[in-house]
Amino acid sequence: MDDLNLHSPADAMNDHAPDTTTPMVTENKPAVPNAFAQMGLAAELLAAVRDLNFTEPTNVQLKAIPLALQDNADKPANDLLVSSQTGSGKTAAFLLPVLHTILIERQALEKEEAKEWALKVEQAKANGEELPKKPRRKNPTDTRHVKPAFPSALVLCPTRELAQQVAKDAIDLVKHCKGLRVACVVGGMPYPLQIARLHNADLVVATPGRLLDLQRSKQLHLSKVQFLVVDEADRMLDLGFAEDLADIHKLTESRRQTMMFSATIAPRIQQLAARIMRTPQRLQIESTQAQKSNIKQILFWADNQQHKRKLLDHWLRDTTIDQAIVFASTQIECDALAEDLQQVGFSAVALHGALSQGLRNRRLQALRDGRVQILVATDVAARGIDVPSISHVFNFGLPMKQEDYVHRIGRTGRAGRDGLAVTFAEFRDRRKIMDIEHYIQANFNAEVIPGLEPTQRPARAPSHEPRRGKPGGGKSFAGAKRGNGFKPRSAARS
Repeated sequence: MDDLNLHSPADAMNDHAPDTTTPMVTENKPAVPNAFAQMGLAAELLAAVRDLNFTEPTNVQLKAIPLALQDNADKPANDLLVSSQTGSGKTAAFLLPVLHTILIERQALEKEEAKEWALKVEQAKANGEELPKKPRRKNPTDTRHVKPAFPSALVLCPTRELAQQVAKDAIDLVKHCKGLRVACVVGGMPYPLQIARLHNADLVVATPGRLLDLQRSKQLHLSKVQFLVVDEADRMLDLGFAEDLADIHKLTESRRQTMMFSATIAPRIQQLAARIMRTPQRLQIESTQAQKSNIKQILFWADNQQHKRKLLDHWLRDTTIDQAIVFASTQIECDALAEDLQQVGFSAVALHGALSQGLRNRRLQALRDGRVQILVATDVAARGIDVPSISHVFNFGLPMKQEDYVHRIGRTGRAGRDGLAVTFAEFRDRRKIMDIEHYIQANFNAEVIPGLEPTQRPARAPSHEPRRGKPGGGKSFAGAKRGNGFKPRSAARS
């Protein structure tokens, strides 16, 4: 589940700070109280978490969930503006409280309806009338029974892959919640299928474009949305969804809670929050400096594109590679590189926003099934990819934004494993490398491959000495872990 990232005792020893880990439990010691149960979450949600063998919340979950659950007659629900790096557990931080509130309210409504039905039956008996019969359940996939959806909660994601991953996480969490439905709405998928799945949906996970399409065609109504979550708000603005967010804000103005999650709380994010939220509580959980260290990051300088291609080829022939992602800067470079790799015998496919959604889904599934060893992708595709067997990430083309570098490398080192992120850079890219080093607050370890050494030298190459107060130099952190939601386990335009 992508970014639920609930800690397990085994994973805690390697990846997490001492104040958030769970001590090992032996037969002679009492079990540590379940921190999720202490938050007051519904028993059905706790059962789903238990099924996945997770007990300890991450920092962002520990701080955000109790605040998100504060909702009573005397004090309205808290609007939250949360800054937390990928891999910190953001998905569960908003899914659990939203699902909890929907579930509790549904159960209260069902109890009230049960009382009314019992009273109706008693009255029929007292009057000697025929006992009433409950209507038969209609098949929601039958087009004759499809009605416009009125969801209670809405989660907005910037990319299709991320939306699909968040929806999958939500479905895993409602495993024991009878009658609670989750629907995913993304572009590139058949309208009839999505419309059918929207029927009676309580929680809708969507990309803004397709959501508004369905709303304008009256297949979906947002007037009853009580909870609005904007996931990866920074990326949402990068992809030009500001106007769509404004439209959705107007359509859901009667909602009682808004939560926004972003890697950083930059001025533009604060401006967005000011427009769509009411006095939000700000939470800044983990800075880039606080990331884990199970991903080793190294750098290889190259003379030109051909030199980079030889370096990549050398690395991809490493027999220790299980699966890998090679990141390209553009869609054209992505397709060309994937084709080159196929021609020299690698099992490789391309993934970028110009492909149809069906094809993207099939290629991602092939990667998850192990039928593809190398995925060549653009930056957008980095959001929502959760394949624990990815052991290596290669930055063949450098990212446009420094934060995208963190999202890229977070595709490896998942499920408590170690990962390796390899960056290839030409000397003309040294300023971009320095910007990335400044962003992650760590220096790359520059290495060479015997026989493939660069013949040039940068006029003023970045220093690779560790920064003051940052021991370890080339070892960096597993920034951008966005797992399947739970760390120990193993959506988009571009």
